[in-house]
Amino acid sequence: MALVLTYGTFDLLHVGHVNLLRRARALGDRLVVGLSSDAFNALKRKHATQSYADREAVLRAIRYVDEVFPEDSWEQKADDIRRLGAGLMVMGSDWTGHFDHLAAHCPVHYLPRTENISSSQLKAEIRRGPPALAADAPPRRLARLVQAGQY
Repeated sequence: MALVLTYGTFDLLHVGHVNLLRRARALGDRLVVGLSSDAFNALKRKHATQSYADREAVLRAIRYVDEVFPEDSWEQKADDIRRLGAGLMVMGSDWTGHFDHLAAHCPVHYLPRTENISSSQLKAEIRRGPPALAADAPPRRLARLVQAGQY
């Protein structure tokens, strides 16, 4: 049975995450996810909007994911590969080259990211809020804003 291993924070789960998980699962028989713990995210100076427990619950509900465990450090990956018997480690292409040293333990593959979507982008859009709409905006302008997904 070929086990595929991936890692991430998976905050504000979006279609890019689902695409990565679906494509990773298609490369093996099982997909196991190392989910960055809240403490590890703090070390990385990364702030997740959801707790580890909530992010884990969402990941476990995705049909492509067979198992989830906490990722507490950068260094644990080699041990995880050995412990789980991983046949392949998969990461998003934004990490290309960062984990090549793990190829000594199993092949490492970088999957292309889904264009125009990221948790950071979503957080920025949420902070900005919806675009202001003048009360006297012509109906055609309003229709264009709605059609463009800007309102």
